[in-house]
Amino acid sequence: MWDLKKMIKSSFLKELGEISEYDQAGLDSLRRRILSVGLIVLFFMAIILLRLWFLQIHKGEEYKNRAENNRVRIREVAPPRGDILDRHGKELVTNHPSFNVVLVREDSNDVDELLKRLSVILKEDVSVLWERIRDAESKQRHIPIRLKENLSWDTLAYLETHNKDFPGIRIEVFPSRLYHYGDMAAHIIGYLGEISKSELEISSDDFYRGGDLVGKMGLEKLREKELRGEKGSDSSEVNARGFEQQLLSHTEPIPGKEVRLTLDINLQQAAEEAMDKDERSGAVVVMEVKTGRLLVLASTPRLHLADFEGGISTKNWNALLDNPKHPLINKAFQAMYPPGSTYKMVTALAGLARGVITRDTTFFCPGHYNFANRDYNCWKKGGHGTVDLHRAISESCDVYFYQVGMRVGVDVLAEYANKLGLGIKTQAEIEHEKAGLIPTKEWKRKAKGVKWQDGETLSLAIGQGFNLVTPLQLCQMTATIANGGKRHLPQLIESVTDADGNVLESFKPKLVGELQAEEKKYLAWIRAGMVDVVQGARGTARTVRIPGITIAGKTGTAQVVRLEQYKHLREEDIPYKYRDHAWFTCYAPADDPEIAVTVLVEHGLHGGSGAGPVAKAVMQKYFADRIAVEAIKQAVMQ
Repeated sequence: MWDLKKMIKSSFLKELGEISEYDQAGLDSLRRRILSVGLIVLFFMAIILLRLWFLQIHKGEEYKNRAENNRVRIREVAPPRGDILDRHGKELVTNHPSFNVVLVREDSNDVDELLKRLSVILKEDVSVLWERIRDAESKQRHIPIRLKENLSWDTLAYLETHNKDFPGIRIEVFPSRLYHYGDMAAHIIGYLGEISKSELEISSDDFYRGGDLVGKMGLEKLREKELRGEKGSDSSEVNARGFEQQLLSHTEPIPGKEVRLTLDINLQQAAEEAMDKDERSGAVVVMEVKTGRLLVLASTPRLHLADFEGGISTKNWNALLDNPKHPLINKAFQAMYPPGSTYKMVTALAGLARGVITRDTTFFCPGHYNFANRDYNCWKKGGHGTVDLHRAISESCDVYFYQVGMRVGVDVLAEYANKLGLGIKTQAEIEHEKAGLIPTKEWKRKAKGVKWQDGETLSLAIGQGFNLVTPLQLCQMTATIANGGKRHLPQLIESVTDADGNVLESFKPKLVGELQAEEKKYLAWIRAGMVDVVQGARGTARTVRIPGITIAGKTGTAQVVRLEQYKHLREEDIPYKYRDHAWFTCYAPADDPEIAVTVLVEHGLHGGSGAGPVAKAVMQKYFADRIAVEAIKQAVMQ
C-alpha cells in the first residue's frame, strides 16, 4: 500500500517536472504580457488621475464658477450719475429711470429668429439690432447687450407680459440723464455716449465694461470720474432658461458726486434766448470781474442733447457736420476771430506804458492815414478831426490808433496783448481751447518765412491782420481792465460734493497774471473812454444804455474777407458768409465793476447793433432788481 502511494507520488512529480521544463518559455512570455498590460493600465490610470487633478484642482475654481454661473447670475448695477447744478443750486442735469431692452446670448438658442420677432415689437430694423450684437462679440455670453434704450410704456408692458416668448431678452432699468433746461448750456454740459473700444483700451482702471456710458464732451467728459459713481451688483438664482428665480444678494451702487457750477442759469438763458433771436451764431461770455467766476458760457447754434442719447444717428451727425454755422464748435473758446476795435484798448495801454502818448496827445483824423503811398481808411469817411485818447476810444477812431501802433511797433503790441490775456490759453477747465494768435516779427519769420512789414502793424493796431482771439480771452481782458489789472483764471466749478454732503472741492479765485504798478495807473484813462462808448453823446454803443446802470464798453467790427465786388452793396445784400463779425465787450457798473460781458455775433456786421442788444439783455437780467428800484425812483420823482 505504501509502495503504491510512493509510485503515484513519484509518477506525479515526474510528470510535473516534465510540464514545468516544457512550458517555462510560455510562462515567461505570459509574465511579460501580464506586466505589459499592467503598465498600460497604470499609464491610463495615471492619465485619468492627471486629468482629474487638472479639472478638479488646477481648473477647479474656473469650472466651479462656470457651474455657479449656470445657477447664479451676477449683474452689475449702474450707479446714478452725479447731478449738475448751477451756482444757486438749480438742477441743470439729474437722472431718471430709463427702460432698455438687453439680450443675454447665453439664454437664447436661436438669436436670429428672436431678433426677427423682436424687431417688429421695437420697430427697429433687424440689421441695426445685429450690428449692436456684432459690436459686443468680444463680451462673455452672459453679459447683457443693450439693443434699444428708452422704451415706451406700451413696448415695455408688452415685453414684460410676454417675456417667456422672448428667451434671453431682459428689461434693464438704467439711470438716464434728464436735462431740466433742455439744450441750455449744452456745449458746456456735454453729453454721454457708449464707451468705445479705444477708450476701453486706454482706461486706467477696471471700472468700465463694453456698453457703459461715459462723458463724450464738456463737463460730462472733463468730470467723468467725479460724476460716474461706483457700480453695485445683484446676485440672482436663475433656472435652466435663464429666468431669475430669487435674489441672493445685492450691493448698492454709490451715486456720483454732485458738481455745482459757477454758471447762473438765468443769465445763461437770457444770453441764449437773445442769441436765438434772428438766429444769431456766435458766443456770449460773462465773468465776475473780481473773482474769475464764469456766469455765462454760451455758444450758438445750440446742440440738441436728445439727439446724442443712445448714440447719435448718422443722419443727424452729418447734418451737424454740414451746417455752415458749425454747431459742434464751442465758439466761446474753440473758435478764433479778429478782435476788431476791441483791440484798441491794448494799443492804448501799450502806447501809454511806453510813453509814446499821454492821455492828452492828439492826432488829426481826416478820414484816412497815408503810409507808404497808400491810404488806410478810418471807419468814419469824413474823419473825426482832432482826437485825444478819450475821444479815440469812445468814438473808435482808426487813424488815432494807426499812429499809436506805428510808434510802439508790433512786438510791443504783442507784449501788452499777452499781459491782458490775448494770444495765450486762459488755463480754464475746458476742452480743446484755442490759444488765438498775437503775431510778432519772430512769429512771421518762422511761420511765413518772410520779414515783418511796417504796414502790417497798422492793421494789428486796430485788431485786424493776423490777430485772432477767442470770446473767452476777450472777456478775461475786459475783466482785467475793469478790476485794475488783475487777470483771474476763468473758472466753471463752484464746488464738488459727495453723496454724504462732504465738500471735496470748492471755488477759490486764482490770479494768473497782473500788470505792474506803473502800468495799472493808465487803465483809469482807458476805462473813462470806455464809459463814453456807451454813455457818451457820440459813443458807438449808445443803444446799450440801461437807466440807473453805468456801463463801460467797446464795440468792434472784425473783417471776414476784403472783397471789392461787395464794397458798394448795401450790407443786407452782402452774402451772409462774407459779412463782418460783430463784437461788443463791456463791464458794469462802471464805478464798481461786478461783471464783464463779451458778445461775438458771427457775420453780425456792427458791434453796437449786432452784438450790443445781446449784452444789454444779459445785463438787464443781472441788474433786474436795481433797474426796478431805479424805475420806482424815477416814477416818484415825476
